[in-house]
Amino acid sequence: MCRSIKTLRGAEPPASADDIQAAALQYVRKVSGYRQPAQRNREAFEAAVAEISAVTGRLLGELQPATSR
Repeated sequence: MCRSIKTLRGAEPPASADDIQAAALQYVRKVSGYRQPAQRNREAFEAAVAEISAVTGRLLGELQPATSR
């Protein structure tokens, strides 16, 4: 796991679109091994960041809060 990606669920204040984008970018950088991809890979890299951002936003919006016991 990339240690620089912070937990976004339950964040106060709630995670912003910028927070989600930053986490997605860190994830794609870690998985791809590129900090900045070559021009020939830029489209795939940016598409992955966008898709992961969208999925992360949906996930955070759909997760139910923990209940107290």
